[in-house]
Order: sequence, then structure tokens, then C-alpha cells
Amino acid sequence: LTASKKANEAASKTIDPQKPQISYEDFSKLDMRVGTILEAEKMPKTKKLLVLKVDTGIDTRTIVSGIAETFSPEEVIGKKVTVLVNLAPRSLRGVESEGMILMTENNEGQLVFVNPSNEDASNGLKIS
Repeated sequence: LTASKKANEAASKTIDPQKPQISYEDFSKLDMRVGTILEAEKMPKTKKLLVLKVDTGIDTRTIVSGIAETFSPEEVIGKKVTVLVNLAPRSLRGVESEGMILMTENNEGQLVFVNPSNEDASNGLKIS
């Protein structure tokens, strides 16, 4: 009964509207790569932000991610992730973030990583 109730709740969840269509050329500008989170620490004086060091296969970069309410730093170290590596750098609370980790929500509304299904995927491999 509980599983059925959860399935019904998931089915009734509102899906965000689709964003405007983009061209293939726009999509081809996104450079998504396999990466591994090497280090993670909670950003002081924030509830949501973790400061991550991520091996992108190209380099090791700092990425600030709003996942601290869902994941502890210890939970994410060693995780394979999908990284948008060509996003313009942005300063968040004085720390320059050099990319974005792709995330989604599961049926229960919890954040989950959009990660390569093959744990053997090498850092730096392109995702298309």
C-alpha cells in the first residue's frame, strides 16, 4: 500500500514546463565531461553550499554546489559526476566556481547526481 501511495504521489508531481527550444549549434556549445569529486567541504556561514575540488580530466577545478542540505562532504568524495566544464566562472560568496555539477531530483524530490552509469568511465570523457 505504501509503495502504491508513493507511486501515485510521484505520478501526480508537477513537471516544470519545457524551456524554449534551442538549436543543435546551441547544444553543441555545452562541454560536459566525466569528473570525480576529490575534495569537499562545507562553505562557512551557509546552509546549502559545498566547495568541491573536481578532477575533470582536463584539470582540477573548484566548483561551488548547492547540495549541502542533501549530501555531506564525506558522501560526495570519490563520486563520478557529470560536469559542465565550459560554464563561465562565477563568484559565490567570494569563491570562484569554475563549472557546474549536473543534478536532478528523484521521485521523492531528493537531489541525485546525473552521473555516468559506468564507474570505469575516465575523467575527461565527453558526454553528448
